[in-house]
Amino acid sequence: MKQKVVIKLSVHDEKSRSKAMKTAVGVDGVDSASLPMDKDQIEVTGNDVDVVLLTTRLRKTVKRADVVSVSAVKEEEKKKEEPKASGPVIVTWPENYAWPQNRYQVASYQCPPYPYQCSEPSCSIM
Repeated sequence: MKQKVVIKLSVHDEKSRSKAMKTAVGVDGVDSASLPMDKDQIEVTGNDVDVVLLTTRLRKTVKRADVVSVSAVKEEEKKKEEPKASGPVIVTWPENYAWPQNRYQVASYQCPPYPYQCSEPSCSIM
């Protein structure tokens, strides 16, 4: 269920406003958040937003957060216009199309042999 949550905050400067926005957007289920400059309220919309978790995290960030309202958002049904079928649509492959050839050159690299080879061990424990 899509819902809109309005929370009153105590934000005084841009730093606390940006912290509040980051915190609100970080909560699971939040689609969008807005914090108007003239109001100290954040409006969060999303699917199944946990309001308690959201306010708890905002209280940890900005020290004061009160829930003003929680309401369901009505989704407007968009009328889908179906294209008129004027006949079958024929899609053809372009005649001058060619598959891309090897555009990238791959360098062959061989590892050099190990330079140090010893026939007798330097430490004998047995």
